[in-house]
Amino acid sequence: MHVKIEMLNQLIKDALQNGDKPEKLLIGYKAYADLMSNPKFSEEVTNSALNPEKRKYKKIKIKITQDDYQLKVI
Repeated sequence: MHVKIEMLNQLIKDALQNGDKPEKLLIGYKAYADLMSNPKFSEEVTNSALNPEKRKYKKIKIKITQDDYQLKVI
């Protein structure tokens, strides 16, 4: 399984359309590795903070999880 940035963008879009305000992205460590291979994602995440623990994507905090391919917006 490979996670693509389009999948993450769609989850964020769906959450916003449901009236939710996403506060955190739960991303599995393997999914994160897949996403980091995308230049747009990696550039935005890398430039979002000096500390890797506080990185963001589309102004939403990223939390890396131990689940391989978890991808959830909360």
